[in-house]
Amino acid sequence: MTTVQPARSRPTTQSVEYPFAPSSVSAARRNVATDLLAAQVGEPDRGDVLIVLSELLGNSVRHARPLESGQVRVLWRVRAHEVEVAVADGGAVTRPRAERPPFAALSGRGLGIVDMIAESWGVEGAGTRNQLVWAVVARTAGNAT
Repeated sequence: MTTVQPARSRPTTQSVEYPFAPSSVSAARRNVATDLLAAQVGEPDRGDVLIVLSELLGNSVRHARPLESGQVRVLWRVRAHEVEVAVADGGAVTRPRAERPPFAALSGRGLGIVDMIAESWGVEGAGTRNQLVWAVVARTAGNAT
């Protein structure tokens, strides 16, 4: 006798292009927050994902070039134990890296914050016209809202 297992839902990757502008950070946060809430990603994980997204996207519009479309792409995927978030842009002259700026510096802490929050993060295609900066944020057990 064969037992048929119910189909498991597979996580789908969401992908949205935004104007290559600082105002896109808040628009992307709203979209991702809505999706995280629908997927029952609770606090503090939801907040951690949104901080990471803000840093990645903010860095993109400050330091990189837009995609050939003139936009920037945000991708995310909610899994049972983690949330992946990524930003695709047209690359930059320098490779994104976490730094330790001087205490009084007004900027330069973004990827250091990502490094502290994310389980892992990295860069694919650094310096090319198709750069992707990604991060994986672990979900804590039983954090459904």
